[in-house]
Amino acid sequence: MNFPIAPIQASDFAVEVDNIFLALTGLTFFFTILVLSLLLFLAIRYRRGSKHSRKGAPDEHLVMELSWSLGPLVIAIGMFVWATKPFTEVYSPPANAEEVFVIGKRWMWHIQHTNGIRENNELHVPLGRAIKLTMISQDVIHGFYVPAFRMKRDVLPGRYNTVWFQPTRPGRYHLFCSEYCGTNHSEMIGWVYVMDPADYQAWQASGGSRSTQETETPAMAGESLYNTLGCANCHGEVNNVHGPTLYGIAGKVRQFENGSTAIADDNYLRRSIIDPNAQVVKGYQNIMPAYPVGNEQGKLTEEQVLDLVAYVKTLGSAAATAPGEMAAATKPAATPAHPAPAGRTHTAIKPGASAPASKSNGSTGNVGH
Repeated sequence: MNFPIAPIQASDFAVEVDNIFLALTGLTFFFTILVLSLLLFLAIRYRRGSKHSRKGAPDEHLVMELSWSLGPLVIAIGMFVWATKPFTEVYSPPANAEEVFVIGKRWMWHIQHTNGIRENNELHVPLGRAIKLTMISQDVIHGFYVPAFRMKRDVLPGRYNTVWFQPTRPGRYHLFCSEYCGTNHSEMIGWVYVMDPADYQAWQASGGSRSTQETETPAMAGESLYNTLGCANCHGEVNNVHGPTLYGIAGKVRQFENGSTAIADDNYLRRSIIDPNAQVVKGYQNIMPAYPVGNEQGKLTEEQVLDLVAYVKTLGSAAATAPGEMAAATKPAATPAHPAPAGRTHTAIKPGASAPASKSNGSTGNVGH
């Protein structure tokens, strides 16, 4: 009879998490039995009518009181320190981790690999390689939970969350949504396939689950959308009067009109696309229209925002000044009103080419402007 008391251990974190769980369970049993045994012993020994008397017993016993106070305190601090290590590590992916994008939506998981392969309710990963998940929800809170990896991360609307794991055993493992997300919550399930590196490479070469090998990477899709929306009209290789350059901004510090600063990470790039007025780069006016996310016509989907962010992160170093600073020869002048976002009709030009001086076309999908 196969009846395991816990899911199989299939990641680096699983062993450490199980050890912490077993230690906590053992300590719980130990102190429960200790306290219950002492309670029964003392209740029977000093019961009414017993020949044992408590008369003359001291009201205080400093050593005993310190022992039962400091002993559990030291144990609790030790458990806290031990548990903090994997807790912090699971949210700090290594630099060489392979990134996978996850979009949670009622009621399915949409997976997008950096090489363009897309999956629904399935995730294929290679054995022994660190995998970083960048996740966001399209509607309500979801929870990406793989019991065999001892890995769970909330998937939130409006911001990117990250988590990572390194699979240690090939096989197929359950994927669940751990947050109640509506009537069909129980159907939001899937599988994670851990494959030998050679099999994984063959799977990638065949285009994953697709019958064709032609796949469009997120950065490629983002470049196409960047051109269609006319983002390069305002954001070229150098800062100009319409907007700051986006070249080389990923991971850099941005300076804003209100004196604050922020790192240009994925969440900053996303926020600047859907709500550019939230953080206006120092030296510029907010003439960029907002591009909210939604299912309605004319709005961007979360997948499109991910594609745009992926493309911006591939742009090279700026040819002029640092992000958030104006080029010396291009101080911001009075800028004509930005065209209304309705219809999203912007002139698309090749990325990297700045807009002609006589034009005032705005850009979409641009950042921090």
